[in-house]
Order: sequence, then structure tokens, then C-alpha cells
Amino acid sequence: MQETRCSESKLPPEAKVEGYHTYWVSGEKEGYAGVGLYTKEEPIKVTYGIGNEEFDTEGRLITAEYEKFYLVAAYVPNAGRGLVTLPKRMKWDPDLRNYLKELDSKKPVILCGDMNVSHQAIDLANPKTNTKNAGFTQEERDGMTALLEEGFVDSFRHLYPEKTGAYSFWTYMGNARSRNVGWRLDYFIISQKLIPNLCDNIIRSEVYGSDHCPITLLVNI
Repeated sequence: MQETRCSESKLPPEAKVEGYHTYWVSGEKEGYAGVGLYTKEEPIKVTYGIGNEEFDTEGRLITAEYEKFYLVAAYVPNAGRGLVTLPKRMKWDPDLRNYLKELDSKKPVILCGDMNVSHQAIDLANPKTNTKNAGFTQEERDGMTALLEEGFVDSFRHLYPEKTGAYSFWTYMGNARSRNVGWRLDYFIISQKLIPNLCDNIIRSEVYGSDHCPITLLVNI
């Protein structure tokens, strides 16, 4: 779960689900960023952050180590209205890339979460009018390309390279969701070595409750 916007001490009772180990990271600023992880199998180890204090104080990443892989849950910085925080985003991308490469050298990685970028024109409804807006600038798209060139795979596009209208975020404005005017901002990015294990990636666009919808990765490990 990304952008939880809540410190662990203020979580509502219903956030505790029987049968799951839960891990939370929040920022120093209340009501901002934050990531949560629910897991039935207890990880070998859980760590928080990517080793950069600027980002780690915002609560943006949880890593759970399992026997055969790492699961990394991330909430990537948004470039912001008017791209005011694009420079910050440009610092984040190489830090995340290096962090994932280090993990991948030990065992395969599954990165999940809100990447705050639509990588290709097919990944949003209106690419031509959004080239200077957060989530579809060339800089952000290049950051995703650089990650994928380091031995990682966008599992959805690997399985469905030509599928259109597949989005995970819709603004609350203008009835965007009912018209499916959306963006694919949420990903499962996997190590290339996990491609033989990949079964499916499902965008659950029928599930409401947020301006994002859940996505599901099915792998056989």
C-alpha cells in the first residue's frame, strides 16, 4: 500500500488484519507519503528506505527479504504541479536504480508500487497533451527506461505489449474514471531472471476506494 499518509501510531483499528504480518513506514511529516506492507509469510528481514536521508525521512520504501526474492514496495516522489519537484525526482531515480541493482546481485527483485510515471504513450489516455505534466515528462520516462535497461522488466507490458486502455489511476475531476481517461502509474517491475516465473499481472480497475486501483502480480516461485 502506497501513500498511506499515516504514522503507525495513528492507524485505524481496521488496518490490522488477522493472519498477516504488517510493516509500516511513514515520514516525519504527518499526512504525507508512507508505505504499508501486509504479508502472510514472515520475511527473513525487513528494512526501510534506500539509504538517502532526504527520501528516507519521507517514508517511501519498504524492503522485505524472502528466501528466493526481495519484495520492494515504493512510493516514488511526484514531480508536482508545474514540475516544481522534478529536480527531486531526478535525484531519486538513480538512487532507486542503484539500490535495486545491489539487491538484484544477491537474489531476484520484485518492485511494486506507485512509480508516478506512465512510461510509454500507450500508458495514458492523453499523451500528446501531457508531455509537460508530472508523470509523463521525458525526464521521468527516461528514468524508467534507465531502470529497465539495468536488467528489470515491466511485467504488465511484457505480458500485454499492445494492450490499450489499461490504467491504474484516474483523477477525481471530470468523471475521468467513468470515461477511462487514466494513467498507468502503478507497476510490478521484476528482475529479468524472474520472467520464467511470471504468470500474470492484473489491473483491478473495477475495485474502487481510491483514485488508484489495486494491481496483482501472479508468479510461481
